[in-house]
Amino acid sequence: MTSRIEQLVQQLDGEAGASYDARAELIHIGSAATPAILDALPSLGGFGQLTAIEVFEEVADPRCGPALITLLDSDNPTVRQWAATALASLEIEDAVEPLCRAYRACLGRQTPPDESEPVAIRWALTDLGARSPVVPSLTARLQAGTGPDSPGWPSAHFAEIIDDLANHPGWPHAERFARNLIDDASTITDAELESLLAYE
Repeated sequence: MTSRIEQLVQQLDGEAGASYDARAELIHIGSAATPAILDALPSLGGFGQLTAIEVFEEVADPRCGPALITLLDSDNPTVRQWAATALASLEIEDAVEPLCRAYRACLGRQTPPDESEPVAIRWALTDLGARSPVVPSLTARLQAGTGPDSPGWPSAHFAEIIDDLANHPGWPHAERFARNLIDDASTITDAELESLLAYE
């Protein structure tokens, strides 16, 4: 069985179809496959590592926590992003400080705060209880929820929201948010606004 698991792990880096099949079989095998995936993880390419992360999340074996933490230092920003997300979904509490370091590394690389990697790291830190959502006070009061997990802001209040954001220059998304509304001459969806506002 071990040699079969090792073969499947190597297929994670293969063509999309073979990789998907290997992923499904490894998930079916469950935590018995974890050691082989952990051993091979450093030698896998970016695609294989991303697929391994998917297996880790589905199998939910906490033994993968240290390997996911190591992936926060990957050269591949998508691998770093997915590793952060997996650490949160698997509730790896030891990941808080490495996630903080990964976020500081994003700042050091001058990664825009609304790109996928820093957003994923902030969400992970929030999910792990290490940070709280931040929204300027007026903008928070104007929020109108459409359900427990789906806040929104009525378009009638966009001008007030922009003014509120303009008065909070430390909030990193204010300029981009205003530019999106002005340059694109479009409205912003509740999901987009929530993403910009709630996780600074």
